[in-house]
Amino acid sequence: MAYVIPTEFVTKMIDAGEAKVFMSTRDTLIRAYMAGAILTLAAAFAVTVNVQTGQPLAGAILFPVGFCLLYLMGFDLLTGVMTLVPLALIDKRPGVTLAGLFRNWGLVFLGNFGGAFTVAVLMAITFTFGFSQEPNAVGQAIGHIGEGRTVGYAEHGAAGMLTLFVRGVLCNWMVSTGVVAAMMSTSVSGKVIGMWMPIMLFFYMGFEHSIVNMYLFPSGLMLGGQFSIMDYLIWNEIPTILGNLVGGLAFVGLALYATHSTRATQRAASHKFVPAE
Repeated sequence: MAYVIPTEFVTKMIDAGEAKVFMSTRDTLIRAYMAGAILTLAAAFAVTVNVQTGQPLAGAILFPVGFCLLYLMGFDLLTGVMTLVPLALIDKRPGVTLAGLFRNWGLVFLGNFGGAFTVAVLMAITFTFGFSQEPNAVGQAIGHIGEGRTVGYAEHGAAGMLTLFVRGVLCNWMVSTGVVAAMMSTSVSGKVIGMWMPIMLFFYMGFEHSIVNMYLFPSGLMLGGQFSIMDYLIWNEIPTILGNLVGGLAFVGLALYATHSTRATQRAASHKFVPAE
């Protein structure tokens, strides 16, 4: 499990962000679609474990399997590209522009949503025997999750919105740490161990992940959850995306770039205080 030092894996982060800006539309959408589908299948798996065992920690321990698989296959989540792509812009990589950044984010969002929605429909079919009967215990639990994480926040007004945003920040602080942790090793086992820990933490703590929510809420609506599409957008998805952006970029991407990137280090050295003789 060879360890990659921070100055080296920060360079890998910037390189990865640059590569994503120049990726073709076709590849960006395919990789995002598959990432959304695999992650949300893992979310459905974790909820099933929680319901059947009555032990939320069991689901949290097992949920990272989806994140590890999608990362090892080179697929992209919005939470990851929101952290990595801006670093290529800040580092002034040739050809990387703000327009290219937003193009990547937009395509990854669409792909992630497509994958998550596909899984939502497929799992709703399995939970209801093709919508021919009431949802089973897992389906009912997903419907209640959707209610609690929309109208549940709305009941608290501004305090609920603040809590939602902060949970989004904390979530991508951990998820993006998982993305970076995979770059700290050159072996599959090292990457998996590095990713597993922060992903398990975010899921067990109930933080808000915009891609997982792209599955939970459409699925919840299909399974009888008592909330609306506008509830989902206003009282979850939009604030969660904003929180995810702040958490991943501020607490992971920019923090590591500021102290470990070659360009930032050289810039700091050029402004070093020299006492007068």
